[in-house]
Amino acid sequence: AGLVTCRQRPMTASGVTFLTLEDEAGHMNVVVWPALGERLRPILRQAMLIGVVGRVQENEGVIHVIADNLVDLTSWLGKLSLSSRDFT
Repeated sequence: AGLVTCRQRPMTASGVTFLTLEDEAGHMNVVVWPALGERLRPILRQAMLIGVVGRVQENEGVIHVIADNLVDLTSWLGKLSLSSRDFT
């Protein structure tokens, strides 16, 4: 799960959507195939915090998660602590 920092649906990608999600550990690339994207269109277009169920795939040193399902976790944002985590 992570905050959506980027959504891309390039014209050359045949309907595939690419998400970049970020959490405290880093970021991950998520690939959403067209059938799943159409079925979960509201989540894909509007959610700010998304949980992903999928398979990890490595291609030429780049790691992606191929999404099998997406879960809108945006409602959790109001429950998160807003305090700074300063490491000194």
